[in-house]
Amino acid sequence: MSFDDAVGSRGGRGRVVMLVDNAVKGDSRVQKAARSAADAGWEVILLGRGRPGQPESWKLGQAEVRLVPMAAPLAKHRRELRRVWQRGPLAYPPNGVAPYRAQQMKAWRTDLQVREDQLRLAAASGGDVQRLRWQQQMLRMERTAAGLTQKWVSFRYWQLTQGQKARRNRLGPVTRLSTWFWEAVKGDGAWRRLEPGLWDFELAFGPVIDELRPDLIHANDYKMLGVGARATIRARGAGRHVKLVWDAHEFLPGLNPALAKGAWLRAQCAHEREYAPVADAVVTVSEALADLLQQHHSLAERPAVVMNAPSIGGADETGRGEVLDLRARCGIDADTPLLAYSGGIAPVRGVDIMVEGLPQLPEVHIALVSLPPGRPSTPYIDGLLARAAELGVADRVHVLPYVSHHQVAQFLSAADAAVSPLHHLPNHEIALSNKFFEYSHARLPIVVSDTKTMAEMVRTTGQGEVFRAKDVDDYVRAVRAVLADPARYRAAYDRPGMLEEWTWETQAKVLDEVYRRLLPQQQPPAAARADESPVEVPA
Repeated sequence: MSFDDAVGSRGGRGRVVMLVDNAVKGDSRVQKAARSAADAGWEVILLGRGRPGQPESWKLGQAEVRLVPMAAPLAKHRRELRRVWQRGPLAYPPNGVAPYRAQQMKAWRTDLQVREDQLRLAAASGGDVQRLRWQQQMLRMERTAAGLTQKWVSFRYWQLTQGQKARRNRLGPVTRLSTWFWEAVKGDGAWRRLEPGLWDFELAFGPVIDELRPDLIHANDYKMLGVGARATIRARGAGRHVKLVWDAHEFLPGLNPALAKGAWLRAQCAHEREYAPVADAVVTVSEALADLLQQHHSLAERPAVVMNAPSIGGADETGRGEVLDLRARCGIDADTPLLAYSGGIAPVRGVDIMVEGLPQLPEVHIALVSLPPGRPSTPYIDGLLARAAELGVADRVHVLPYVSHHQVAQFLSAADAAVSPLHHLPNHEIALSNKFFEYSHARLPIVVSDTKTMAEMVRTTGQGEVFRAKDVDDYVRAVRAVLADPARYRAAYDRPGMLEEWTWETQAKVLDEVYRRLLPQQQPPAAARADESPVEVPA
């Protein structure tokens, strides 16, 4: 079937294939983009990453979601598969024999213990004393042999793990020399040697994209940029007119500076630089990031800004609309001061300051809506709770699971204020995060660290207070200010048009305009009706 026939069979409606490097369900921006584009009339197929051998599909509004089974053998570098002769000449080979031998030793020692217990029972019941003594002596000899063998196995296993750990150190001198060499030889193409795991995405997603024959490919973030660009190039080589939209969620060179000298970040940046010129349009999440991207990649036009604002309509992706009571989940009444934080917890997100400040805020509780689906905790959350116990405030720290992105604002609205305590990192300085807009739609006073973009917005709108990042005393001052007069800060949300602008429904129009500009001949005839959207039930 020709390209023109394929377009005709779809009634002239453009087919959009969206790409994302995760399992979709936890990515609110991607879910909202797929659903809103489909509601606008585009034929949308969202491809996410699935487990090997486990394809999944379901409907998200009018959009179709498919998880592409993906193995990742290339994610492990070849050096990790080699013997560690220099660092561990006696180490086991990295072929799985080490854990096999360790488990074998556990089984041997367990068997020895059972046999010893059996001899004790036989002696207690009056068995042949001479024979039992001989068996006990043989068991002692075998236990000595097992102990010596255990030490030998442990030593060889230790040499293997230490050698592999050294090889995984992407900041070590050997790796840095290798990185420099391949960058000098191959330039931006060095990612093929430094980060071959990027090919795993290509080999899984590429054939699926080619089969779908899209009119437009929407690649989310840096890993999928290359997948989308190569699919676009193949399609154009076959005579089909395909457009590529790159949705840049963050400034890749602005990730944690500790990674800047390592091979991983340098490889990802090289990969992004190689394929950024293929994009017909770029969209991103903030005005500051749009300026950075245009300058960094010498883009002909400034990226369109589609902010991570929450959706104010529709059901969540499972079709359930009931919103839980935040205070009931925390076990507190309506008069107890409550600070909320929503999102992932990591050292650079600064959430520890909320725990450290509690001794100076004796009546205040904090709710951390941060538990990933299906996980009772994370190591960093465990560390925060341990610190809370040391400070004697553990009873005022409540860790809660995530709720659907459609429910976050309503769920958080029961709090007295919300906190965004980010540390100073390049990407944090330019961010207006999901949580900022969710806090705003919850009409909460916001306490933010002095990261540039968010602090400027809060000072401009008057919706909260700014504190110096990592400064506990200044954080406590800001919290006391918003709790003393919350109505003053909530009044900022009464400004006409402010919250309406900060909705996904408004932002989605920008994305739809980008699509329509790129596909003038395949625009959908009319937007789909929201009440015709099917219930989203995972297959």
